[in-house]
Amino acid sequence: MKAVLLCSKVVPRATSLEENRKFSFRHLNKHLKCNSLRADSRNTPLLRSFEAIQSPSSWRFSPFPVRKGSWVPPRCSISSSTVSDSDNPFLSQFRTFSFGSVVKKVRDLKVKPMDVVKLTLLLSILTVAAKKVVNLVLDPFFWMYFSWTWLFWPWFIAVGLAGYGIYCFRKHWLGEANAFEQLGIVTSVFTWLTLVPPAYFNGYLEGWPYVFFLAYHYFFFFNVSVRKRLYGDYYARTHDPKWDVNTPLWSRILFGVGIMVGHWLAAFEGPELHRLPGGWANVGIWILIVITMLMHYDSTLYLARYSEKVVVPTAVVQFGPYRWVRHPIYASTMLLFAAYCTALRAPLSLLFLLAVCLVYYNKKAKLEEELMVESFGQSYSDYADKVRHRFIPFVY
Repeated sequence: MKAVLLCSKVVPRATSLEENRKFSFRHLNKHLKCNSLRADSRNTPLLRSFEAIQSPSSWRFSPFPVRKGSWVPPRCSISSSTVSDSDNPFLSQFRTFSFGSVVKKVRDLKVKPMDVVKLTLLLSILTVAAKKVVNLVLDPFFWMYFSWTWLFWPWFIAVGLAGYGIYCFRKHWLGEANAFEQLGIVTSVFTWLTLVPPAYFNGYLEGWPYVFFLAYHYFFFFNVSVRKRLYGDYYARTHDPKWDVNTPLWSRILFGVGIMVGHWLAAFEGPELHRLPGGWANVGIWILIVITMLMHYDSTLYLARYSEKVVVPTAVVQFGPYRWVRHPIYASTMLLFAAYCTALRAPLSLLFLLAVCLVYYNKKAKLEEELMVESFGQSYSDYADKVRHRFIPFVY
């Protein structure tokens, strides 16, 4: 009890504080510290008064027994010095802060008032000029006046990507292109398929061209993502070359040219981009895009489950999209081109692209089916009799 009373933050007014011990009576000061009592403090009137009131009756209800004549030095944390707000290291940083100190620092840098005015004026001019340039470059109506002079937006990016794509394609033809250079080829091709034609005929870009640029990227990298998921890398693996079914080189070149012409015709045939309806009128197009993605992904995944190294089939796949058409990967590609023409409101271009794809994929599908019959015999013949349509369910 003595220790509690002596180390309490409440000190009687009659208490005499010895030597340099300083106590702060502020209610928020908790930094009081005392380690022990001096030996001669036992003779102080305060301590004698505590001993005088110590009697057995006064400790009747005490939970701890106290032996008479024993004294344990109290151990409490009471600081011998007060801490004020001026000693706070955070607040001390602002004690010397004033307008004069700021002026002194400026003088140390030897910056004259005229230099400050010139610098402020220069920064203001640069800010206004940068804002004007950015607004002009991004303004579709400015580039509309140059749409027939090959200065379409963003012509500088498109031309640069075309040159880089040709360079990467040359390395790919020689078998020396890395993953980034293959990505450059795909990006340059899709730029000139989906972005350049609408920009050329409209003078600016907005809306669906951007959507399909990303959709084409995602679509044609599904096979790569499946290979990554199954085998953990992006590299081509050695396999039986007989499964590399290709049509003659001239037919592949004509197919690529036909796809490019069809996309340019769609940009020419469709109305201006700002006249294309938005909102709920495009819900059907979004549904087509989602169906295309899911169809392509499921087709590739089911083919990979029943094949070795993705390209060499080990069984006849009859699940997923293969229950409806025999070549769902080619069908999803045609569906993607159809969605692009539908978004730009170009029905004649849609028919042209479907004709080009049907001619090319029909020839390639015949070669693949002959190889499948040669490898799996009656099993594939029964499947072909069961699923009669190659590309379009219930149509062709």
